Amino acid sequence: MIAVVDYGVNNVKSVVRAIEAGGHAATLVTDAESVRRADRVLLPGVGHFGQAMRNLAAAGLDDAVRDAAASGRPVMGICLGLQLFFAGSDEAPDTAGLGLLPGWVRRFETSLPVPHVGWAEVSASASGRTHPVLAAVFQDTSRFFYHVHSFHPHALPDEAVLATGDYDGPFPSIAGRDNVIGAQFHPEKSQRAGIDLLAAFARWRP
Repeated sequence: MIAVVDYGVNNVKSVVRAIEAGGHAATLVTDAESVRRADRVLLPGVGHFGQAMRNLAAAGLDDAVRDAAASGRPVMGICLGLQLFFAGSDEAPDTAGLGLLPGWVRRFETSLPVPHVGWAEVSASASGRTHPVLAAVFQDTSRFFYHVHSFHPHALPDEAVLATGDYDGPFPSIAGRDNVIGAQFHPEKSQRAGIDLLAAFARWRP
C-alpha cells in the first residue's frame, strides 16, 4: 500500500486515481503514524515551500517522512514534494527542507515566462537509465511530462540527477538517491507516461 501524504497543500485525490490507474492501491494519510507504518510513501505538493514545511511540521509529518526514508522504504516526491526533499529553497531561504537529497531549490533565471507551464520532454541521464524505476519507463527514449513550476532542483551531484528537462537550459526533472526519488513534474497530469512512472514506483524494491 502506498501512503499518499495529505498535508493541505496538494491535489492528492488525482494522485491516488493515477496510482490506481496503474493497477496499484493507495490511501490518503494525514497522521505521522500512518506514514511510519506504510510500505511506501508518496509526498505530493503544490504551493509555497515555506507553508508546506510548516504544515508538515505542525502534524509531525516532517519527521515521519524522514523516518520512512531512513528505514529504507521507497519514498517519492511530486513537484513541490520533491523540492521539500532538499536542504532548502530560494522561495523560503530561512526554512529548512527535509534534507533527504543533496542540493538546493532555485528559481528559474530566464527571460522565458515563469512559471514554466506545459508539456516538456524529459530524458533519462546515465544514472537514470540504470535506475530500477526509470529503466522500464524510459526504455532508451525520452518521455513527455506535464510541468508547472517556478523553481527547480539545483546543485545536485551528477549521480542524483536521474532525468533532465529543458527550459532555457537543462534542469533536473527527476532526482533521487538510494530509496528516495522525486519528479519535478506532475505524473498525475501526464497521462500514460505519468501512470507508468507511478506504477514503476509502486513495484520498486530498493
